[in-house]
Formats: sequence, C-alpha cells, structure tokens
Amino acid sequence: MRSRPPPGALPAAVLAAGALLSSTAAAAPPDGNARVEGALPSAAPEAPGAATNGDADRTADGEPASPAADVAPGAQGGEAAAAEPLPPVRRRVQLATRPPPLHVEYAQYGVALAAEISLDAGAACPRSGPLYSCILGSGGGLAIRSGYRSPGPWYFGGAYQFTKMDSSNLYRLGIFQQLRAEMRYMPDIGYRAAPYFSAGIGGVIYGNEWGAETGGALIFGGVGVELEVSRRAVLGVSCVYRPVLLAGWKDTANYERATAIAQFVGFELLLEVRTELGRR
Repeated sequence: MRSRPPPGALPAAVLAAGALLSSTAAAAPPDGNARVEGALPSAAPEAPGAATNGDADRTADGEPASPAADVAPGAQGGEAAAAEPLPPVRRRVQLATRPPPLHVEYAQYGVALAAEISLDAGAACPRSGPLYSCILGSGGGLAIRSGYRSPGPWYFGGAYQFTKMDSSNLYRLGIFQQLRAEMRYMPDIGYRAAPYFSAGIGGVIYGNEWGAETGGALIFGGVGVELEVSRRAVLGVSCVYRPVLLAGWKDTANYERATAIAQFVGFELLLEVRTELGRR
C-alpha cells in the first residue's frame, strides 16, 4: 500500500500551480466597472450608471466638452432672450407727400357768362342837364376765350365779349363789345381748386345793334378761382376791375357825348376745356 503524505503537507507541483493562479487573478481587474490604470480616483463614490467627472468633461474624441453642452436648447434660448432683450420696433412713419406736377402744355378754351356792373359812366352820363339819361349802364352777356396754358403757373390768351347794356331806351339794343389780351398767374397749391390773378388790356366799341358809334381802350386786373373737374375740364369764377376810356361821340338822339372814363366791375362764371399739346 502507498503511504499518504502527512496532513498540511502539499506537493511542490500543487503549490506552484496555486501561485501561478493567484498572480493571474491579481493582474485582472476585479470587475467590469474598474478604472483604467492611470485614471484619477474620484473624490466620492458615484452611483452606478452615472457619468464620472472625467467623462462629462470630455467628448468621445477626447476633446473638452462645452460647458453648455448639458443645458437644454430651450433653456439656452430663454437665458439669451432674458440677457439681451430685443430693441423695440419703431414703425416707419411716411409723410404724405404730394406727387410732382405733370409738366404738360395745354390749349385752353371755353365760354363764360359775363356781367358788367357800372360803377361810374363818367362824362358819358352827366348828372344834370338834357343828357342826364345814362346811355351806358350795367348789363350782361357772353365771353368766348382761348389761350395757352404753360407747364408752369401761367396762362396767356385772348377773349371776345359782348354785353347788352342798359341804355335808358336811347338805343334799341346797345351792345358793348370787348376784345382783350389776358394773362393769369395760378400758383400751385396742390388742390383742385386754386386761386389765380388776372390782368390784361384790350379795345372796346359801343353802339346800337352791333354798331360802332364810339370806341376806346381798357385795362383790367382781378382775381378768380379755378376748379379742375378733370384734367381736361375747368370751372371757375372771376371778378375784375375794368376802367374803360371812351372817345366822345354823337348818339342816335343827336346828343354830343364827351370823352369819358367809365368804370366797371366784371364778373364771370366760366367753363373751359383743355387739349394736351405736349409734355416736358
């Protein structure tokens, strides 16, 4: 029979195998969560599954992570809006401006209802004697005019006017006729209704039934208002002061009438039409 070794005595081969196994176990990490050699130990134990400070400070490529990487995008936008408020939006105010005028030339023509109010007939109607009856009173009639309207504020034209005057029955039909050269100055104020100033000179004849028993010259100046109904039609009213120089004459009753300066105030209600000539 083979003898047994004494208790506590192990063969040398068994002891060598145990030593080899113990050195291999010491080299392996104790568990899967163990750190790699050279990593700094954490100051406090961490919960399982939580990222370490080293992992949070570095990205997968080893680059330092941004401090704001863990902040939610909505939180970042809210903090930025709170930190830098948007400037107040100011509405742009646009002043209402009048468009530039159309630089158009016109031929302007039309008709007008006219009234001649006699202020003083002068020596043509003496206040005493056999010639007391006034042969040259007030009256009404029609005016026809035509002219050129410049692109600016000026109008130049001419007019023919005939008026049936009150002759105290010395004439059957006393007609006072005028042929005038006229001008108007119309400042541009940006409205359809615009005032204007007018002036002019001309000649007159007066007699019975379109006759020419006397004649003379006149000048006038006045004001008016012009309303643009459209670009081609104009309505207006005017008032002028018109002194008239009349040569002496013998009337149908064989009375000698002296040279006189008669004074009138003229009113007109006019309608005129424009025809475009060109643009500048």
